[in-house]
Amino acid sequence: TVHILPASEFPLPGAFDKAYKDSQGIVLEADLPDPNDVQAQMQMMQAMAYSDGRTLKDVLKPKTFQALSEYFAQFGASAEQLQGFKPGFIMTMMLAMEAQKEQMAGEGVDAYFDKLAEKDKKLIEYLETTEFQIDMLANLGEGDEDKFINMNLQQMSEFKPLMLKMIKAWKTGDIKMIDDVLSAQMKDESPEIYETMITARNKDWIAKIERLFGDNDKEFVLVGAGHLAGDVSVLKLLSDKGYKISQM
Repeated sequence: TVHILPASEFPLPGAFDKAYKDSQGIVLEADLPDPNDVQAQMQMMQAMAYSDGRTLKDVLKPKTFQALSEYFAQFGASAEQLQGFKPGFIMTMMLAMEAQKEQMAGEGVDAYFDKLAEKDKKLIEYLETTEFQIDMLANLGEGDEDKFINMNLQQMSEFKPLMLKMIKAWKTGDIKMIDDVLSAQMKDESPEIYETMITARNKDWIAKIERLFGDNDKEFVLVGAGHLAGDVSVLKLLSDKGYKISQM
């Protein structure tokens, strides 16, 4: 899937509709908090905020904090107002604002099928808990905050061309391009974050996916495209265990 997808990219490629219609249930990475659920949003905000008295100014170099301030200023926001939040939250804010600016904001593929399955009363299962995902995001860049923020500032300057390449690769099922655009860049720039966000989770998911094979139901498993590319992808790990992989 692609977690952010402009409305112009709908309807989805036919393979998605076929897989959904042929399945009795869907499996997502985690339960998606409803944006209108105020309590859930507050809990997420609390998890993403510093609780030990630190602020972004304490973990970033003055030059980096200044660059972050200049970035937010173009959106009429202020880094000073957000300095109580951890770098993972700052990253999600930057992504949301950049997508809005480039007119690329929109419901992701996961959210689309989550709503569709709810409407059709199909079974919905999850590979992770919401709490796990929030905790993962909250701790991104921990111990190397300055490098993490600088990396994201650089990526935001390339947001639109990278997203256009990513969407094209996803729509055409070009695994190599997905690896080149997303996986290879993350591995080069921050191998620790790649390990946390991709490798470790892929390995954890395999046993859960294998358990889905033990009944007569067909499940439509939807995970971010980055998890299907590279030498430790979900597809590679399943192939290594002897499963035959066929691309639709």
